[in-house]
Amino acid sequence: MTKRVIEGDAMPPVFGPYSQAVAATGEWVFLSGQAGIDPVTGDAPTDFGAQARQAFENVASVVAAAGLDMGHVVKTTIYLADPAQFGVLNQLFEEYFPTSPPTRAVPIVQLPKGLLISIEAIAIRP
Repeated sequence: MTKRVIEGDAMPPVFGPYSQAVAATGEWVFLSGQAGIDPVTGDAPTDFGAQARQAFENVASVVAAAGLDMGHVVKTTIYLADPAQFGVLNQLFEEYFPTSPPTRAVPIVQLPKGLLISIEAIAIRP
């Protein structure tokens, strides 16, 4: 896969550990929103940090099922129920995408079943 983070002096600064633009070539793999639901129990933790970590783990497992890893993710949309959790989200995002992070949008929404987060992603297969 060819993945290149776009950077430029005239671009506005980012507000977290994500890239403003990423160029990539290869086969596109689209992931539906992954909530913080434990795949074994079918339950979601009530704590935001635990639920968010599980959502990232669920994204990682779907990406792995496609034969890829988190480094192949080029775009995310993270649906967040509580904007006060933005700092925790940034910490986890940086943990799961430590280098060349994907782009990201974070709409604040009301999620079904009391969920606190859902992560949609696009990955590129080389």
